[in-house]
Amino acid sequence: MANMGISDLRIVGKREDYKDRQVRILAIHAASFWDNAKFFSSVTEAVADCAMAAGTTRRRGKRRKDWLVTPEEFAASVTKVENAKIAVIFGNERTGLTDEELAECTVGVQIPSSPDFGSLNLSHAVQIICYVLYRTLETAKVTGYTPISIERLDRAVDSIADNLQQIGFFSVTGRDDMEIFWRQILSRAVLSEGEAQYLEKVFTKAAGLAKRNARQTQELQKPETEN
Repeated sequence: MANMGISDLRIVGKREDYKDRQVRILAIHAASFWDNAKFFSSVTEAVADCAMAAGTTRRRGKRRKDWLVTPEEFAASVTKVENAKIAVIFGNERTGLTDEELAECTVGVQIPSSPDFGSLNLSHAVQIICYVLYRTLETAKVTGYTPISIERLDRAVDSIADNLQQIGFFSVTGRDDMEIFWRQILSRAVLSEGEAQYLEKVFTKAAGLAKRNARQTQELQKPETEN
């Protein structure tokens, strides 16, 4: 992290779960990162104030991210925004991120490697991602905007789903899958606050129009009262 100019370390877990002396020995001159690290109970809590949360994985699957980007593609998307926090999430050395942890991320990042031996050491994976981010951000001209946080994005997705629910879009099931779909699409778009509000207004207006049209149809279908 120090080599690549990244300083905000967040850990899902408790400080007491780690051996402080061993961490300091391995950190050498970067122990301040450990001293200033923040601890959280979940990935969702740790990235709530971030605009993007990239979970690193080497596996695809039905319950994992079905759309993965390379480190270069991820870094390119980061250059489009400014004044925002971007998170990169790594699992532990042995098992990586679980399906549930990866589901809490907004995008999946995969480092291309040989199919014969695709797993990288955690420290190597961290360094590759940090290096690509550093090189890309150093050379790119950032002409972006301030994007919304993931917490705000989730509120926008809830608003969209609520309006779809009102017009009977979900007959019995399907809302959860739809929310996942919108979350993945909109997180890749990295919306501004104005764009998020505009989307919410579109769906709110659509729901209002649908209800008004339904009432008008009911009125037309009523039998005329005999004199």
